[in-house]
Parts: sequence; C-alpha cells; structure tokens
Amino acid sequence: MTDTIIGIDLGTTNSEVAVVQNGRVTVIDASPGKKILPSFVSLADDGAILVGEPAKNQYSLYPERTVKSIKRQMGSEVKVTLGPHAYSPQEISAIILRRLKDIAEQQLGITLRKAVITVPAYFSDAQRQATREAGEIAGLEVVRMINEPTAAALSYEASRQEHKRVLIYDLGGGTFDVSVVSIEDDVVEVLASHGNNQLGGDDFDAKIVAHIVEHLKQQGVDVTQSRKAMARINRAAEAAKIALSDQPYVRIEEEYLLEQPGAPVNLSMELDRHDYEDMIAPYIDETLEAVHIALNGAGLTVSDLDEVLLVGGATHTPLVTHRLEEDLGLTVRAEVDPELCVATGAAIQGAMIAGETVAAVLVDITPYTFGTSCLGEFNGDLYPFVYVPVIHKNTPIPVTKSEAFYTVHDNQTTVVVSIYQGEDPDALNNINIGEFTVENLSKVPSGNPIILQLSLDLDGIMQVSAREKNTGLEKSIRIDNAISRFREGELEAARERVDALFSQQEPHVSEAGAVSTPRQTKVKAEALVEKAERMLDGAAPDDREDMIGLIETLKDALSKDDFDALPKAMDELADILFYLES
Repeated sequence: MTDTIIGIDLGTTNSEVAVVQNGRVTVIDASPGKKILPSFVSLADDGAILVGEPAKNQYSLYPERTVKSIKRQMGSEVKVTLGPHAYSPQEISAIILRRLKDIAEQQLGITLRKAVITVPAYFSDAQRQATREAGEIAGLEVVRMINEPTAAALSYEASRQEHKRVLIYDLGGGTFDVSVVSIEDDVVEVLASHGNNQLGGDDFDAKIVAHIVEHLKQQGVDVTQSRKAMARINRAAEAAKIALSDQPYVRIEEEYLLEQPGAPVNLSMELDRHDYEDMIAPYIDETLEAVHIALNGAGLTVSDLDEVLLVGGATHTPLVTHRLEEDLGLTVRAEVDPELCVATGAAIQGAMIAGETVAAVLVDITPYTFGTSCLGEFNGDLYPFVYVPVIHKNTPIPVTKSEAFYTVHDNQTTVVVSIYQGEDPDALNNINIGEFTVENLSKVPSGNPIILQLSLDLDGIMQVSAREKNTGLEKSIRIDNAISRFREGELEAARERVDALFSQQEPHVSEAGAVSTPRQTKVKAEALVEKAERMLDGAAPDDREDMIGLIETLKDALSKDDFDALPKAMDELADILFYLES
C-alpha cells in the first residue's frame, strides 16, 4: 500500500490541506465548518503555540508575540520574533505546515509523511528551497513543489477533455501570478508565467489602513505609535475589504482604540467601494501589465485565449473581474472556489505521484532564465560579463541544456564559471546563484572548448557541470537555491525547536546550532581536503609540510570511516587555510 500524499496550499494569509481518497478530492476542515487555516502563528500566555484562527484572534491584542504573512519573508535571512525567541521564516512556515499535517492526520486517522506543496510561479530558487526546508522541519517529505496556477489548472480541468488555452489569474494575500496554460488530452502545460511575489491582498489592506490612519490624523489622533491599535486597524481593514466584495460600502468601527488625555479614542467611519477601488487601481493595472507580458511570453494574443480562471482570495474583489473582462473581452470563470482550488490541485498532483488514476498530467515550466557570463561585445565594446542564457524562461521542466564556451588565452588552465538567474544582458545585473572554478585545463592555444551543462528538475534544483571537451575533465556543483539556505545541521536544530513548541516545551538552541552527522562531517572533510590541495602551491614551505601531513591524516581517516579522527585534523587544517587566505 502506497503512502497517502496530501496537497498543501501554504498561503500568505490563509492555508489549506486537501487529499484524494477513492477518486474524490476533499479539502479537509481546518476547524469545524471552516476549510481555511489563517496563516498566523502566536504564543499564548502560558507559552503554548497557537496556529490559525486562535492566533489571528490574538494578533489584535498581542501583536508582539504573533507572526503573520511570513510567506513574504521566505528565502530571506531575516528573523522574526515570537515571544522571547527569534525564528527563521522556514520555522514559522513549518509550524503552519505541522498544524495542517496534524489536522489531516486526526481527520483521516492515518499517519502522513508526504506532501505536495504549492508555491507562486514567480517564487525564486531561494524561496522554493526555503519552502522545501519548512516542509522537512514540519516532518514532511516534500515529494513535489508545483506552481500555484498549475495546481489551479489541475483543479479546474481534472475531468475535462477539450483542447483550450487558458489564462490563470492568481491574486492571493501576498503574491500575484499569471500563467498561460494549454490543456489538451488531459495534459496541463504551462506556456508562460509572470508575476510579483510582493503583491497581493495584504497591499489592499495596507491602502485601507493608510486611509484609516489619515482619517484619525485629521481628528488630531496619531495611532501609529500604538502596536495594539495598529493591529486592530489592520484587522478592521481586512474585514472591510472582504465586506466590500459584496457591499457598496462598509462601516468601520472600533471602540476604545487607545486613550488620549481625558478621553478614549474611538474609530467610526464609512468606506465606499468606489473609493476603495480607486486606492487599489494601480495594483490592478500592474497585474494587467503582467497578463500581457505572460501572453507575449507564450507567443499568444488575447484572441488566442479561450477562458480566464480566477485563483486566490483577493480575486473576490469585483474590480478584478471587471477589469479583466474589460481588458480581455472574455467572461471570467470562478465556479471552483478561488481560495480552495490550489489545495485541491496539489492533492490531485499528490494522487498522481502515488499512482492513483487521475485525469490530468502535469507539464511545468521554469519562470526564470538561467545562464552564465562570458567575454563578448556589449554596447560596442568588449565586456567580460555578457549574459548568455542557457535555460530560457518558460522552458518546460525537467530540462537539460548545454552550451559550448571557449578559452580566450593561450595555455589558459583555469576558468571561473558563474551561474546567473535573470533576464538582463549584463550578467552583473542578474542574480548570481552559484560559482565554481575548473582547474588544470590543458595548456593549449586559445579556443579550447568548455561544455557547460545546466539541468533543472521539477523542484527547481539545478545541477551544473563544466567539462573540457578534449579531455573530459569535469567540475560540477548543485544549486539548491539562489541566495540562502540552512547550513548543515541547522535543519535538524530547527526541527527540534518546532517539535518543542508543539510539545509546549521550552525550545533549546545549542551554541553551535546542532551536532553534525557522520555524513555531514565526511562531506565537510572532503571539501576541506580539496580546498587545501588547491592552495598547496601558494603556501610557504613550513605551512605546505603541515598541510600535506593533515591532508594525508584526513584522507586516511576518510578511507577508514574513522569519524572520531576527523575533527581535530579538520580544525588544524582550517586554521592554516584561514591564515593563508587572510
């Protein structure tokens, strides 16, 4: 019997978990009568962890010990405060994932180990890797990450046979994606994507918050210095936004926001839908620009589209549908709940991976261009950082692409390979996601061919290799993400911290993060030996002799799997290398 694979939509403002059982997809209730879990994490007075609605309710009272919208921080190195402790975005997201996992286990009556987790199509490598790490910390094997618009397409079209081209407009709480997909013979193929991972319903809320703050300032009241008052205003703004989806205006009232000398400050104001839509119109304009960029990327025009699908809670805003239909001349479909279709699509993908019979096959794309830099002509001059794309944006994945490059000097024995993510012709304006050096090349005239190969898998993990064509000499690296990732051992420490929270125990953080496993120690030792061997030629005679002895000690210990003998030699060799590099 294969493991059940759940589908999770890890959202900025709300998250959901779904599963396919007996051929039917079900979104599991996060609480009685509610399928949506607010993406809030908080600490109760006794230190117990609160997730979802209880945490959201506490936000207005204790914003200093509540975290929301953590998805916007994924892939960054920031730390967020939760009570007396600081946590990474991965750990906070892991708490949400752990809660969804526990809810699903309780309702299904089984132990769950595997999940498909969705991410915005425009998430960077770093953000995707951070999401994977959050799943691992939560105790889940992330068997696949798929783009949210792709998941939505699976949800809408799982039982349809007709051929069509569809625009998927996904406006969530914190991110926006637009994807053009082709559906034919049960195959859902993403043709192009575009978006902004810092645009969503939270920004709509912020406009209303600013409007409320200005209204109070005109009454001589500045509430911005009170965190609790601002938290209540944020909550009221979100409620007003939701109400304006169905009402032409809304009354915003909050009693006793704060106290000024002699009297309490109460909020009472009316917000008209037209005024609200004027506030957010620039954001909608930006999304429509992205629609046309995605269409251009797919090589299509508006007339080539058959329909438009809405995804994400922020699409409930009537202005979204109005502007889309006005701009594209198509009727917008939203018969599947825009807030649940991503989770159901993830569950469908999980069922496919588990070998269950489903009616759609997934073809995904890379939302970025990946390439390298070389010496070439740029603006009429020779420039050493001309960007050379290797894997182009909107290429179906998994994909492997190779390009030939050539040495520029006679007897050139080394080349530095830099890998970039981006679209700018100047490589330095793109994101450097990895770099390595190929050494000991043949001493031959310039023009020695070097074959660069990039392989990108379905999870956005890239394998890069550079091979001297004439000799087969090769160097390779694996790029898990573009910017940051958990260092070795930190993943285990983070999992312990999250486990401690759910056990209502005091989290423990060791001074050095976590003890390395034998495998991790072996990898570190091998890397240290390789680095030391490269630096031997530049070392003074005494240092060189010490380095050779330590290298031999480490190689001998590695060959015997004598892990106890490694740390001392590694420390001594690392000290020498640090001295040589300083």
